[in-house]
Amino acid sequence: MKSYLLTEPATEENFNEEAYLLANPDVAQAVKEGISLLSGRQHYEIFGKKEGRCIRLLYSVISEVKQKKLEKIKAFLRDDMPYKYRSGQLYDFLTEDLMSIYDVISTEAISSNPYKNYVTELIHQLDDGLVLDCGAGRRDEYFENVVNFEIVDYDTTDVLGVNEKLPFIDNAFDAVISLSVLEHVKDPFQCAKEMSRVLKPGGRLICNAPFLVPYHGYPNHYYNMTGNGLENLFSSYLAIDKVEVCEHDLPVWSITWLLRNWANGLQGESKEEFLQLKIADLIDTGDKYLNRSFVKELSKEMNSELAYGNTLFAHKK
Repeated sequence: MKSYLLTEPATEENFNEEAYLLANPDVAQAVKEGISLLSGRQHYEIFGKKEGRCIRLLYSVISEVKQKKLEKIKAFLRDDMPYKYRSGQLYDFLTEDLMSIYDVISTEAISSNPYKNYVTELIHQLDDGLVLDCGAGRRDEYFENVVNFEIVDYDTTDVLGVNEKLPFIDNAFDAVISLSVLEHVKDPFQCAKEMSRVLKPGGRLICNAPFLVPYHGYPNHYYNMTGNGLENLFSSYLAIDKVEVCEHDLPVWSITWLLRNWANGLQGESKEEFLQLKIADLIDTGDKYLNRSFVKELSKEMNSELAYGNTLFAHKK
């Protein structure tokens, strides 16, 4: 089993504006806004060299191996769902009906996170098998034995569709992975049923979902879940081996994310006041802080992102 890297460190010799912006969505967004940056080159000269930023390699790096993979997985596609085949690129099961039902919208956003070691180990253990990555995002490393399933047409996407209705036959995959995806799907119970359905008997599942994190992501952020909740999604279909808090899920990630975004949502004196607070200043009950500027001056959007909870008001038609 081989894999193909689609990024490499940017240097003076290989720098290319388009390739740099493709590899660095945050820079691309800043350049598009035109407020703080004029070009990717400007970012590279000021920040990118020190930060070790990368460029995105051409699609031709994976075109041949992708063609072979698409030919291989054709036998595992359902014959009761309509799709379009983009020759050598992907199978497109993302119909307008599915997009409407599951609130999928077009986006230029790029989701891209590297695999953790335990995921890479599983992929390598299944050299001769087939692994389904549900909600793969855009991969910087393209594996021969991993089917990248997505709702976004990235260069590494193999099959387009929705997790609630996987376009694969029963018992198709030796392993299924779903990493920080289930919080974004409309029906995680149906997704769990579908992932279990396409898994071979004896096959392995790795599913990660957040608990205490702010609102984020695409196309929506519906559910955070406890370990009990995550187990409950799959316990009717699979034997649960364990549910644990891995290193990348430790509380420090939650608290730093929340505080960082809170600070970024403030300006001027209220931001400075917030940044000068000590932990000891922030561990009283919430009502003690309601009139402080760092609470009152957060925008409606930022309050939604970092909210303790939401309250629904409704009426029967």
